[in-house]
Amino acid sequence: MVHEALTEIEPKMQRAVGAMERDFAGIRTGRASSALVERIPVDYYGTATPLNQIAGISTPDAHLIVIQPWDRSVLSAIEKAITRSDIGLVPNVDGTVVRLSVPPLTEERRREMVKQVRRRAEEARVEIRNHRREAADTLKKALRDGSLSEDEEHRELDSLQRLTDRYVDAVDGRAERKEEEVMEV
Repeated sequence: MVHEALTEIEPKMQRAVGAMERDFAGIRTGRASSALVERIPVDYYGTATPLNQIAGISTPDAHLIVIQPWDRSVLSAIEKAITRSDIGLVPNVDGTVVRLSVPPLTEERRREMVKQVRRRAEEARVEIRNHRREAADTLKKALRDGSLSEDEEHRELDSLQRLTDRYVDAVDGRAERKEEEVMEV
């Protein structure tokens, strides 16, 4: 049962890091990336649908994103959704496609993006620590129930802390790389 607490918690920590990385993909860096727009919810016949499920998204060059919907009638809904989103890009509807020009970021905007990166990294760290607390509570309950000795509990808590430190370090490393990418001119 004790090892179950640690084996159950590791995938949760991995998911926290993975979710943070997906969020990082949606943060602008001055280069066009389909990840910037693919999760924007679009009102598609009354249902909020991610943009990548109703349109093809491509980046023909470093400063342009082209969105080609599979259903032409949704062009205006895509335009409205992009305008409402917080990505800071102005959609240009061109017949059957939506073009988004990705201008270079100003220094002020880069600093705002770095703040977003840091905020999201802290959210991931908090989530990882919450998973650690959850597993530690399980270990302490096992100690109270008598199914675990104090020495075993101490070893498992040390192991849990090493696991937590490893995932927090992974979050820190990825956040640092994303900050460098955002600040790159």
